[in-house]
Amino acid sequence: MAEEVRIAPADPLAATRFATERELILPCFPTPPLAIEHFGSTAVPGLAAKPIIDIMVLVADLAEGMAARPALEQVGYTYSSGPPERPRIVFIKGVPLRTHHLHIHADADEFRRHMIFRDQLRLHAEDRAAYEALKHDLAARFRTDRVAYADAKSDFIDAIVARSGGPARK
Repeated sequence: MAEEVRIAPADPLAATRFATERELILPCFPTPPLAIEHFGSTAVPGLAAKPIIDIMVLVADLAEGMAARPALEQVGYTYSSGPPERPRIVFIKGVPLRTHHLHIHADADEFRRHMIFRDQLRLHAEDRAAYEALKHDLAARFRTDRVAYADAKSDFIDAIVARSGGPARK
């Protein structure tokens, strides 16, 4: 059965949930990551979101991310191969409902794109409102298709990043 795309009101404890999870996952990496950031909609105060904390880890090489797999699995994460066209490692936490997504990247430009988008939504209420409206519309249209929901947000995200001088999506 497909997992429903559900948009919830903003979680005022999302930043605290991220900080707690960051402390849990940081020791899982044999080599300290270059960065660990909260991204996605739960990282933007006041923005309605899927009730999932998205965490992005930047490593020098994806092999470092795979080296963390046994320890991440010990703290409740399940490996989930990401799409082949997007080189990254993905872990999911939470059964039956997802609570956390952990994305491990070695591409600094891709990491930067996500941080630029997050920061622009934090700074610009009009972009935040437009994105929230888009998310509600797409969640209704793609209620049981998480991939289509995510893909349909790409043009909006690309436009915000481009307007902010960020790198283009590869």
